Amino acid sequence: MRAWLRWRWWLARLLALVALLLLGPIGVLASGKLDLDTPWHSRERSATGQAPDPAIEQRAVVQVYGARIVRWRGAFGIHPWIAVKRAGADTYTTWQIMGWRARYGGNALMEGHGDAPDTHWYGAYPQLLADHRGPAAEAMIDRIEAAVARYPWTHRYGLWPGPNSNTFVAWVAREVPELRLDLPPTAIGKDYLGATQFVASAPSGTGWQLSLLGLAGITLARDEGLELNLLGLGFGVDLDDLALRLPGVGKLPGSL
Repeated sequence: MRAWLRWRWWLARLLALVALLLLGPIGVLASGKLDLDTPWHSRERSATGQAPDPAIEQRAVVQVYGARIVRWRGAFGIHPWIAVKRAGADTYTTWQIMGWRARYGGNALMEGHGDAPDTHWYGAYPQLLADHRGPAAEAMIDRIEAAVARYPWTHRYGLWPGPNSNTFVAWVAREVPELRLDLPPTAIGKDYLGATQFVASAPSGTGWQLSLLGLAGITLARDEGLELNLLGLGFGVDLDDLALRLPGVGKLPGSL
């Protein structure tokens, strides 16, 4: 009987914590900032001016973007992608994971050439998550290309807890720690390490994380700070940026 009562006690508190964490996504939904009605194919896809014009910026460029997912799912997470331009090149190359391709048995990894890398993601304004220029960026590109080629889940996709688009970008970031990519807690899937790996470097390369299938874990790193993961909902504190990290809301610099 005592064991049963203890189990119920822990279960009740776990459910209470999950309910508390869900207040973030619920608040995002209630804010009215998400477009829940416009069909995805009719949404804004124009460039935002965050990527330098290749005709002006002759140096190499490496950037990572992330934007809210379409409709209600945007209250929980983002979709990220990687963009690179070699020195002197007149176009960008982008990489991202498109889940619908895997669902139909195809390769979910999509490579793009020539398009603006900073377009709205079907109505959502993209946040610039990393930006590197010059020789340092040029040196990264070969390593990024090699990491993209080694990504192990090109024909698998799981919206939750992964592997998904955030899993892909986090994988590349771990392989190329010079990116110093601090993915926000809304990058659900970034903590997915596979079925047999439970310890890895943090995506920023400045610390470490423990993760159980992306469903539970902890990250401790200079850039990410301390972030706990419960059922894919990330929350914690980032003392480096004096920021709270909240599910649904994301990273709030200067909030501490």
